[in-house]
Amino acid sequence: MKENNDTLKIGYHASHEQFKPSALLRYVQLAEQAGFNASLSSDHFAPWSLDQGESGFAWSWLGAAMQATDLSFGIVNAPGQRYHPAIIAQAAATLAEMFPDRFWVAMGSGQYINEQITGEHWPVKQDRNARLKECVDVIRALWAGETVTHHGLVTVEEAKLFTRPERAPKIIGAAITEETAEWVGGWADGMITVSKPPKELRKIVDAFHRGGGEGKPLYLKVQLSYADDEKQALQEAHEQWRSNIFPSAVLSDLRTAQQLEQAAMFVREEDLRQHVRISSDPGQHLEWLQQDIDLGFSQLMLHNVNLQQERYIEVFGEKVLPQLLR
Repeated sequence: MKENNDTLKIGYHASHEQFKPSALLRYVQLAEQAGFNASLSSDHFAPWSLDQGESGFAWSWLGAAMQATDLSFGIVNAPGQRYHPAIIAQAAATLAEMFPDRFWVAMGSGQYINEQITGEHWPVKQDRNARLKECVDVIRALWAGETVTHHGLVTVEEAKLFTRPERAPKIIGAAITEETAEWVGGWADGMITVSKPPKELRKIVDAFHRGGGEGKPLYLKVQLSYADDEKQALQEAHEQWRSNIFPSAVLSDLRTAQQLEQAAMFVREEDLRQHVRISSDPGQHLEWLQQDIDLGFSQLMLHNVNLQQERYIEVFGEKVLPQLLR
């Protein structure tokens, strides 16, 4: 087993699409008691399928969750359409002021299923990326105390943040493809991507380094399904997560959860194994996670995509986390 440094974080992913905020608050408390030392929050207006069926407002929840635990927290956010960048700058600054050095924000170009509620035009990917970079520049300027006026793909007029933290949060670039990973390497403080087989993950990491990310931290959202029974782990992964396995272009551009459900009609249970780490063996999950660490990931945010959260937290607390964090 490779020796891990003190900065390794093993996080509990709080999936607002699948659980009510009150349940997630209890789960992060249980996760901390079990040995998890971080958490990641999703940030969506709609679930990915009607079977998931929830969608709490993450920014309200984060204040409660950070008060209720001592975990570090991150959130994956898409500024520019549903959210004005000045509002995200203010929200993140407030959390970072109350909970110093415990909060970071990952930023991506978003998905139409969440952003379509504004009724505005949904730009092509190239323009979404350009808008994201404008938002990041605006947010950093506001955190630096500047008065910002900006007219581009987003509009900001004479915005100034009067409450700012001593140290600004890290902005982590969200990337699923090699192309995006290389692009975020030039401006982000780190990168977050999703779990894939080691050879594919290595390509994402190499692209990030090639674009300027060498020496910056790597975060990984690990999509797994653990249950005591292998069949249950597979069945519940299929029930909850079959509409999430499509390529980025599909997930980004469909409008509703109903459309994603229809697209997933022909996804078989076994198809999930290519996209979700499904196993009833904690040792297998441990082996997979160690491979992630060996690739250079220092923050692993574990998302058990099925509904058996308490049992998963208990078992990973006993049999997986002590091996990784020792």
